[in-house]
Amino acid sequence: MIRKEFFIILILISLLNNNFSYSQLKFNKVELSGQQNVISSAVPFLMIAPDSRSGAMGDVGAATKPDANSLHWNPAKYAFIKRDFGVSISYTPWLKALVDDIGLSYLSLYKRIDDKQTFALSLLYFSLGSITFTDINGSTLRDYEPKELSVDLAYARKLGERISGGLAGRYIYSNLTGGIGSSGSDTKPGNAIAMDVSTYYENSDLSIGKTDLTWAWGVVISNIGNKISYSEEESSFLPANLRLGTAFTVDIDEFNSISIATDINKLLVPTPAKYEEDEDGVFIIEEGKDNDVSVVSGMMNSFNDAPDGMSEEFRELTYSFGLEYLYNEQFAIRGGYFHEDATKGNRKYYTMGVGIKLSVFSLDFSYLVPTEAHNPLENTLRFSLNFNFEGFPKQEFLE
Repeated sequence: MIRKEFFIILILISLLNNNFSYSQLKFNKVELSGQQNVISSAVPFLMIAPDSRSGAMGDVGAATKPDANSLHWNPAKYAFIKRDFGVSISYTPWLKALVDDIGLSYLSLYKRIDDKQTFALSLLYFSLGSITFTDINGSTLRDYEPKELSVDLAYARKLGERISGGLAGRYIYSNLTGGIGSSGSDTKPGNAIAMDVSTYYENSDLSIGKTDLTWAWGVVISNIGNKISYSEEESSFLPANLRLGTAFTVDIDEFNSISIATDINKLLVPTPAKYEEDEDGVFIIEEGKDNDVSVVSGMMNSFNDAPDGMSEEFRELTYSFGLEYLYNEQFAIRGGYFHEDATKGNRKYYTMGVGIKLSVFSLDFSYLVPTEAHNPLENTLRFSLNFNFEGFPKQEFLE
């Protein structure tokens, strides 16, 4: 119990403060070590891969084949989806190596309006388990289950034979303390409104010799929205993100195909500056830029605000690589790799998974394997159940 409460407290501190790097530098003026300079934001649960298919492919999704979970990765893909209607339910036990009651649940559905337009809806729910709050004397104040969620509505439309655009609106709710504060300060749930803007291109008329080839690419800017606040004093950036991706699918024959995909991600959030103390004992910015800026300025400055210049900007990129083998549209084997620089979080892991499709539903599973032992993400499992109530395409919308 002590171990569990310790890790939950660490998680809450990280989520609530936004901050280890940003808030300390801004308000306490603590100098960076020069070794790590992690970009932090509020509600990081929005960046967790919620479904098993992408979770098995190294967290790629900007340009992979459209499916029911496309709202999280690239809403514009829905315009090219072949089915008329679909639903997906996913669950991920999170940080299972540390605690046993943190989980991410995801529900998504889509409905095609006509051959060019599709609407989609999703609910993402993140439960941080149960924690007991105590006062300075150790007396129990209350038990509380911190929780966060987002509700999304998306619209996708074909802009041409091979290209589409997508828009998504998002409501975000985050309640980490249940109103309980520290040192006499009050806290409150955080609320925010955000949007995604995306585009998707798919060309299935390519070939190499007698082998058919599909090439796709996608561009997504997600979580563009107001800062979120848990108190009257501070507000934190949402995890605005730029995702670029491409994918190739080779149809080996009538029954077998292989897809290769890669994504590059860049957080559009200010990088913590490096501070030094002047002769008057005042901390001033030595390298980097002031992070106390508007959302738009923060997004624009995120491309050139790193204290170590462009070399650090490139270290802020994360890379995802995924592979999918599909047999007869019924059985899939997947694998992937995710890479983040050691100075920016050091998440490095392999992923693998399988998928089985029956007439009216499909099951997907994925498993995460960190590159280092004793990683909090080790043994991460994802489960997805996808429904197609018709059991076959109502009509082939793709030309």
